[in-house]
Formats: sequence, C-alpha cells, structure tokens
Amino acid sequence: MNYPNGMKKPTQLNQSSNPTNQSFSNRGMSLEEDINVTNQYYLDLDKAVIHKKPTPVQIVKVNYPRRSAAVITEAYFKQASTTDYNGLYRGKYVDFEAKETKNKTLFPLANIHDHQISHMENVVRHGGICFIVIRFTLHDETYYMKAEQLFKHWYDKLKNGKKSISYQVVKENSYLIPFSYQARVDYLAIIDKLYF
Repeated sequence: MNYPNGMKKPTQLNQSSNPTNQSFSNRGMSLEEDINVTNQYYLDLDKAVIHKKPTPVQIVKVNYPRRSAAVITEAYFKQASTTDYNGLYRGKYVDFEAKETKNKTLFPLANIHDHQISHMENVVRHGGICFIVIRFTLHDETYYMKAEQLFKHWYDKLKNGKKSISYQVVKENSYLIPFSYQARVDYLAIIDKLYF
C-alpha cells in the first residue's frame, strides 16, 4: 500500500527483522508507558481513577523564535516530587512509585529518595494502599512490592546494611504482576488479592 505522496507504507515485517528477539510483554515500551496504558484502560472501564502526578516545574526562560514555536530554555523543579502515581480504587486511596532497572541481579535503593519514603510512610499511616512497582527489564518481569516491605530494606540500608535489594529477594517477597494485552501492568489484580 502507498501513501498519497507515493511512499510505501511500512509493513510489520519490515519493522522488525527478527521478531523472535522481541518480548511479547514489553515490545519496546517503558514501564511508565505501560502503566499509563493500564491506567487509561482502568479509567475507560470505570474501574479506577489513577493518574501520573505532574512534576512541579518553574519556568524561568522561554525562547520565542516564532509565535507558534515557543521553547522553554530554562526551568527548575519547584519541589521534590513524591511518588509517580496516585488515585482511587474501590474507595481506597492508592499511591505508588514505579522504577525499572537493567541490573539483572539487584534493585539499587539509590533509585529511591528520603522524601519518597517519608511520603509513602504517611500514606500507609493514613490507611492508603502504597507500594512500589519494580521492573527488571532483562528478566522482563514486573513486581509489586508493598511499601512496608520496601521500608525494611530502606532502614536496613540506613544502618549500613545492603544498598540494594537482590532480584531473588524481590522475587520471594513481592508479587509478580500479571501481563495482559490491555492492562499491561495489572497491579489492581494484586491489590484485589491483598485488600479485597
């Protein structure tokens, strides 16, 4: 098939020379993209209202080469962000962080920050559902770890303990998130098992 300008439309076969090397579940999408697709699916079904939190940015300088092409040239973060996602599911407040690592054997705790732990502790203390989604890209596996489990590793690190969580420990102390076509990161399936 050709486009109106005469160029050929790329076929699926041309886009990937070796489809066996592609992962069915990830297909080049990042964890954030997968969660956003999942959240939109939940919203479309009226199952949950969960959104990515915007990062608060203060714009300092804008370049206007043309009226229709403004470019932000200088900006800074107004404040440290808390977690990536929040919203409501079955009358409960849901709040979580999403991280992916290319490390095959561990998840570095350097990916988490003090203010995020403090925020997550507040959510748990007030009865919200709080967790972290960890994707090991080389294993093509995504896990749901309860915030309370994360806290144990965090405070161990602060007492000169391990600065990471091993893949094996994540696997044993977290929940593998099932993949489905529309709900790519179906974390509500885990929440249903744990809370409802």
